[in-house]
This record gives sequence, structure tokens and C-alpha cells, in this order.
Amino acid sequence: MKNLIYVFVILLFIIGCSSSNKSISKTNENYTKASDTIRIANDSLEYEVIIIDGGFTSWLNSMAKPRGFYTENYLESRNKVYVSEWNRRVLLPQHYNPNLYEMQINYDYTTKYGYEVNYLIYNYFIYFQLTYKQQLSGFVPRP
Repeated sequence: MKNLIYVFVILLFIIGCSSSNKSISKTNENYTKASDTIRIANDSLEYEVIIIDGGFTSWLNSMAKPRGFYTENYLESRNKVYVSEWNRRVLLPQHYNPNLYEMQINYDYTTKYGYEVNYLIYNYFIYFQLTYKQQLSGFVPRP
């Protein structure tokens, strides 16, 4: 069953922090990338990003724009739009596939997560929209 695959394939999880307007130092980040799982954590800010999706890692390496292509402000502004729409869809399982939108994303707009976190989240949203034929905003997703 096609929908059953989505249950195991899609997971984007952010545990937000209660701190505001703090910058994330690259030296404090614990960054792990194994097969199709990407994990970024910062214990001092109490956040964690885990992306588990069969195919995202290879898509990121082959199709995504390189790091530095977008500014951090651009990534943050797009992520705000995408996260808001994602969370709205999680709350409306009768209208949107609950196997695609399993859980809310706790993305604190006042926290400075840093370039790498925003880059990976942004690219996951692009990958998600292209792969599952979803549109999370008025922006047409392009690799």
C-alpha cells in the first residue's frame, strides 16, 4: 500500500528551544549524516532536527543549490512560510494526508538557528514538495 510507505519514510522533527535571539555557533553543533538520516543538534539551545526520508540525502547532494547560494535571511523567510503551512496541514488531517503531515514543527521564529539548519530545512521542504507533489506556499518549488 502506497500510503503505508509514507508512514515510514517521512519524518521532519524539530524540538524548539525556549531561548530567543541566540546565535548558534558552528562549533557547538553536533551534525550527523548517515545513509538517509540527517541529524543536527545543539544541546546548549536544546534543539534537534532529524530528517529521515529515503532519497533526501541523494537529492540534497545532486539537485539542491549549493550552500551559500541563498542568504540566511532568504532561507529563514521561506522556512517561516513553509513551517506555518506545514503546521496548518498537520491540524487538518481531514483535508491533508496525515501520512505526509504527521507532526508539527516547532520552529521558533525568534531563534537564530544558523545557516546550516535553515539550509537543510529549506531544502527538505523543496524536496518534499517536488517528491510528493505538494505546494506549501505561493512559491513554486524549484531544485
